[in-house]
Amino acid sequence: MSSLEEICGGLPLHPLLENRGRKKGVPHAPVRTPNLTAQEEKLALQNALRYFPPEVHKELALEFAEELKLYGHIYMYRFCPAIEMRAYPIEEYPCKTKSAAAIMHMIMNNLDPSVAQFPQELVTYGGNGQVFSNWAQFWLVMHYLSEMTEEQTLVMYSGHPLGLFPSPRYAPRLIITNGMVIPNYSSRDEYEKMFAMGVTMYGQMTAGSYCYIGPQGIVHGTVLTVLNAGRRYLGVEDLAGRVFVTSGLGGMSGAQAKAAVIAGCVGIIAEVDEAALLKRYKQGWLMEITDSLDHCIARLRDARENKITLSLGYHGNVVDLWERFVYELDTTGEQLVDLGSDQTSCHNPFSGGYYPVQLSFEEANQLMSTNPGRFRTLVQESLRRQVAAINRLSDKGMFFWDYGNAFLLEAQRAGADVEKRGANKIEFRYPSYVQHIMGDIFSLGFGPFRWVCTSGDPQDLATTDLIATSVLEEAIHQGVSASVKQQYHDNIHWIREAGKHSLVVGSQARILYSDQKGRVSIAVAINRAIAEKRIKAPVVLSRDHHDVSGTDSPYRETSNIYDGSAFCADMAVQNFVGDAVRGATWVALHNGGGVGWGEVINGGFGLVLDGSAEAEEQAKIMLSWDVSNGVARRCWSGNSNAYETICQAMEETGKLKVTLPHKVVDESILEQALHR
Repeated sequence: MSSLEEICGGLPLHPLLENRGRKKGVPHAPVRTPNLTAQEEKLALQNALRYFPPEVHKELALEFAEELKLYGHIYMYRFCPAIEMRAYPIEEYPCKTKSAAAIMHMIMNNLDPSVAQFPQELVTYGGNGQVFSNWAQFWLVMHYLSEMTEEQTLVMYSGHPLGLFPSPRYAPRLIITNGMVIPNYSSRDEYEKMFAMGVTMYGQMTAGSYCYIGPQGIVHGTVLTVLNAGRRYLGVEDLAGRVFVTSGLGGMSGAQAKAAVIAGCVGIIAEVDEAALLKRYKQGWLMEITDSLDHCIARLRDARENKITLSLGYHGNVVDLWERFVYELDTTGEQLVDLGSDQTSCHNPFSGGYYPVQLSFEEANQLMSTNPGRFRTLVQESLRRQVAAINRLSDKGMFFWDYGNAFLLEAQRAGADVEKRGANKIEFRYPSYVQHIMGDIFSLGFGPFRWVCTSGDPQDLATTDLIATSVLEEAIHQGVSASVKQQYHDNIHWIREAGKHSLVVGSQARILYSDQKGRVSIAVAINRAIAEKRIKAPVVLSRDHHDVSGTDSPYRETSNIYDGSAFCADMAVQNFVGDAVRGATWVALHNGGGVGWGEVINGGFGLVLDGSAEAEEQAKIMLSWDVSNGVARRCWSGNSNAYETICQAMEETGKLKVTLPHKVVDESILEQALHR
């Protein structure tokens, strides 16, 4: 068993670690099929060996070549450390700065087997969301962080630690870029080649920025989505007895079962991977499991009739589940489903993100590597079948939405009937959850703010929960708009319920959908509690990249931007730079995430609160920018909620001056001018 001191000592070369290969009994990433040429294979091997001195090249070359042949990538399994991978209390890390120790805490949480989807392949979530590209990078990063001072910055190129560079104390300690490929070459096929050669990496969102907090990271947003879907589509506040059907119990999608319970409905979630299903069941995120469609239908009917809150995991393909609901409709006339969505990893449909209904899980994994063309054909056929069943149920009153996982985009590419007649190219037959549900929340400045207590002490997390509740109650008392007040009440309810639902998986973390005022006030209050020793150790502030300002994604985060700029990425890039110059401890900018490689640019940050006056000032200015940037962009695109929100922010912040749009009141003048 390695120690933290050994982990921080640099690559273990004298002697080399024993090559124990891939662990049995743990989930592994699907085999990749990069289709490298002979020259590219040689380059991949050469690129991997450059981390090591020449005297070990001969020994390592053989096993690295074997990994490339068997798995389509060189993960360097020999160097997977024997340490228990988890977020250790911050004071246990051998570092010169608290900032570096906090980053280590976050990295090891992302690789914790209870958190990570494929821990030995360094995948945190989403099927291919990498923390690093290989294990040599992990060892080097931990060593660099242990040596870092407050006058150095660690620079990361797609998993590769370029090195420590001199920088002023107010600069970020860590700058990360993942997948920054020249746009004309940012295709899925090119990515597979470049990843296999070790020169780029898909960091998803919070995987490659070291800010993932387990499925809790999405559960609050999923709860809000389900509740607001009930309000918008069903016209109800109470979802008791209402049925929500979806798929996916992996990383982010694992939140769906818990969200269904918190929302009070009947959730049926399909998952093809038994290991993922059992993991969520054992963690308490799933109430019941079954591999029988008959049992699914019987249990659903009982829960529906008796208004029993339920999360039921179906071990099987979601297409079979949807088609069974169609069968029930056709034979009994009964529509059993009220709400539907999908959270398979459709951003990565041909490499393990979506499993075709025609094959078993094992058969699919085999065909994926032995005959990728045939596998692709079956995936697209399966998508067409899934959409056909969804359309049939939708025609009879079920309400379906796209969860921003590229499901409708890939279904369209497969030839499924998802077209919305007369719409623009980012609209489909069914709306994305941003277009109909979460977009208005983003435009008010609310998004997935989060914090991590690096002491690892649950009591510190409980203290932060009380602080956040008190801050929001005081804000309501001082007076806020009706729309903001409703969100604050939802937030207070969320925090009070959070402790009852065992949401923590991995680090002691909390997520809270909050606006600019709420984020700043909570950060200041937490920082002062650290200074007063009511919280034992520094707290890391962060957010999902899926936020007000962090992501430009025309099929998700910016799908409700209708001025033609939905495909422009200025907002996310400006946010990354703006956070860096305003005091963030680390910043990250990624290609891909959510809807897939080449479809999105997104960024995130980490900010360490240590109780100092400097940390308080950094939190105030950086968090304000981090929200206002996106609200201003949404305002300029014509969103009325964003217009009101940014105007209010300008009233409260004298130095904030935003260009406001003038609406064309009489649209007939446009036609007259264009057709004279």
